[in-house]
Order: sequence, then C-alpha cells, then structure tokens
Amino acid sequence: MGLTDRNSAIGVFDSGLGGLTAVRVLKKILPNEKIIYFGDTGRVPYGTRSPEIITKYALDDMNFLSSFGVKAVLIACGTVSSVATDALKKAFNIPIMGVVEASAKKACILTRNKHIALLATPATVKNASHKKYIDENYSGYSIMGTGCPMFVPLVENGYVSEDCKVTRIIADEYISTLKAFSPDCIILGCTHYPIISSIIRDSAKEILGTDVNIIDSGAEAAHEIKSFLEKENLLSDRKEGSVEYYVSDETYGFKAAASLFLGEQIENVTKIDIGLYHYEGKQ
Repeated sequence: MGLTDRNSAIGVFDSGLGGLTAVRVLKKILPNEKIIYFGDTGRVPYGTRSPEIITKYALDDMNFLSSFGVKAVLIACGTVSSVATDALKKAFNIPIMGVVEASAKKACILTRNKHIALLATPATVKNASHKKYIDENYSGYSIMGTGCPMFVPLVENGYVSEDCKVTRIIADEYISTLKAFSPDCIILGCTHYPIISSIIRDSAKEILGTDVNIIDSGAEAAHEIKSFLEKENLLSDRKEGSVEYYVSDETYGFKAAASLFLGEQIENVTKIDIGLYHYEGKQ
C-alpha cells in the first residue's frame, strides 16, 4: 500500500453490536481515523452456527467492507476470528486482524500461573484457535474454554447493570466450570462480554477465590491495528475522524443499544441488503 491510502477507512465488522466495544477503543486511540462499521444484525448470532455458515457470512461481510476501499479490517467478532480468518485472508488482499492472536498474546504476558481461561461463544471454544496459537508460540501454558451462549442475548437485551441478578447467576454458572482449573487470567473471547466485565470479575473473585486479569479481546485487537498502521506509515493525517455505521436489519434497535457499547448516542445508521454483497469467489 502506498502513502495515498493512509486516509482510507478502517473497516470493522461483527455479527451484531459487540464490535462496537472495539470501535469505542479505536476512536480513543486513533481519533483521526475514519471507521466503517458493519453489524450483521439480520443474521445474528454467529456463535451457534456451523463453521461453513460462519465463513459464508464473514466473506459477505468482508465483501461489503471492501467496497469502501478500506486500508485494513478488524474482525471484531471472536467467532469469525476463530473460524474464518484464514479464509478471509485468502479471499481478500486487505490487511485483516482478528481478536484471537492479540488477546492470546496479552494473556500469556499477564498470567502468573500459566492457566488461562477463555469465555466465548460455543463456536469459538470448539474451534480452539486460542489454544492453537498459544501452543504454537509459547510453552508450558494451559488454556480452558467455556462456551457462554447466554451472555450475548443478556447483553443485547440490557441485562448489564453490576447488580443484575439474572446475569450474575449465569456468570456464576459459567465461572464455576473453571474452579478446578484455577486460572488467574480470563480472556473475554466475544466483544459483547466487556459490557458485563465487572459482573464476570466479581463472579470470578468469589468462585475462584482470587483476583483475575480480564482480557478485553476487542481492545487488544484495536491496539494491534494501531501498531500495524504506525509500522506501515498508514495513520491518517485528517484533523478529525468519523464513524459510519451500517447494519443488515432495522436500525432502531441498533441505535438504542449502541449507546451501551459506545458510551454515546448515535443517530446515523444505514440499513443495507447484505445479500447484494454475496461473495462468489473461491473459498
């Protein structure tokens, strides 16, 4: 890529709302960048789908973002990052970064007892991409994954307050599966989960009997993409950044919930027909 590409946008996509936690960090650490966000709200959730369907959807999502001539893409979806990153990199000549490597690296830096837990969607846990990455790059580390299918609907329906009894009961159920493993570091492998990180942290402290490091996978990936743009001399020289939001279903619910993830109200959200961007190249 040449210098003329530095003011192209950064693309970010997720199956729904969770990727907005990564956008929030990107806006903070890269305030001059233009960001194009796509939430595939018409086909959410991805986390309980087959690898074939997840990959198919992800290729469509990338095809949409590529139509903007983006200079890099952040897969702000743990499921897609785990299942389809290789297929996306093969299909598109665009720098693509997921949330797996960045969060796994951070966990290996922070852990003291080398026991790392992963809370994620069932598809992410089954794919075991975090374990594969750690096993290939580090020695002596153990990782245990727990599928947390209830967290996404709880977050998207607003059960997020620190004293929410429903979400705390579910968190306790998931964290209890980790007790014998005794992790001192927990990767939040889905970008929805940081919204309830305080509930997860409190649950872990009570059940595991110690404070644990919580890794926000979307935030770690955002810092990774910043480092890439700096290295490649692709940081924007705009005076002010912006974000464009696109979804594949009605915009009302997205607008209402987005403030939870971004910490601010948004007005301009565009609904698109993702079917028009069906990827027909080789997988």
